[in-house]
This record gives sequence, structure tokens and C-alpha cells, in this order.
Amino acid sequence: MEGESSHGGGAHAVSGPDATQSPSASAARVRARPDSFLIACRCFSFITSLAAILCIVVNILSAVRSFRNGSDIFDGIFRCYAVLIAVFVVVAETEWEFVMKFWKVLEYWAGRGMLQIFVAVMTRAYPEYLRNHQELFLLQSIASYLLLACGVVYVISGILCIGMVKRARQKKEISREQAIRDLEDLERRREELETLLLPHA
Repeated sequence: MEGESSHGGGAHAVSGPDATQSPSASAARVRARPDSFLIACRCFSFITSLAAILCIVVNILSAVRSFRNGSDIFDGIFRCYAVLIAVFVVVAETEWEFVMKFWKVLEYWAGRGMLQIFVAVMTRAYPEYLRNHQELFLLQSIASYLLLACGVVYVISGILCIGMVKRARQKKEISREQAIRDLEDLERRREELETLLLPHA
């Protein structure tokens, strides 16, 4: 009986460290499995932001050229509006909660894609003014077509409800991260309580 009890005590002793390590180990396992779909969405959002920033640069250069040479004041004003709207495109890709609260349409991929297409068309407009500036004309073409392609992908994805899938997975990821933090807090609290109880054992 004593052998059995000592054996049982040893089993409990072994199970104790396992129980201690299980919360942190499970948290590590959860963190080791990032959502590949969300990673792909973030990469595409980064590419879209780069395309929008490139459009901003092109439109700023075009506006400066128009105002400096006095060739076309209206073209300069048009480029300024293109810059402002392109800034909205970049901010929309950050999905800043403050902006999304006032611009609900940007939460939907179809609406975001149409805004990107609009900026791409504004950037590409009036290309004849840049015929004598091949570098700027080439940069304008690359920026506008790249953002246009991103906008088309967004519109198609929005029609296929992929944006809703992304938002659902984001909520799931946030809930998982919160659960991990709660688990780590509980583990830390348990260790503190065990430390307090050890001198009295």
C-alpha cells in the first residue's frame, strides 16, 4: 500500500509540472498558427497602399509642374483633389477605427475598390501634358494601372463577400489573442499565489 501511495504521489508530482506548463504551452501552440488568409490580405493591403502612395507622388509632381509653369491651373487643382482622395485610400488600408467610424462605406471592399479605381482614373487623366516628360509619364502609368488593378481585385472580392470573411476572421483572431492574454494572466497569478503559499507549506 505504501508503495502504491508513493507511486501515486510520484504520478501526482509528475502531473503537477505538466499542469503548470500546459497553459503556456497551449498559448505557444495557438500563437504558432497565424492565419494565412489574413497574412495574404495584409500583404495585398500593403501593395495597395504603395500604389496609392505612388499616385500621390505622381499627382504632387504634376501639380507642382502645372502651377510652376502656369501651363494649366485647372490641371493643378485637379491633381490636388486626386492627392486628397488618394490619401483617403491609404488611410482606408490602415483600417483605422476612427476613420472607419465616419466612413462606413470603406469597410466594404467593393466601395473601397471603386474609390481606388476613381483615384487611378484621376491619376491617369490628361496624359498628353506629360508627353515631354517621359519619366513622369512612365511613373504615372505604373501608378495608375497598379492602383486600377488593386481596385478591380477589391471590387471582385467584395462581390464574392471575401471582405466579410476577412472581418469574421479578424474578430476570431482578436478573440484568440485576448484569450491568450487572459490565460497568461491567470498563469502569472497562479504562480504568484503558489509563491505566497510556499513558505507556509
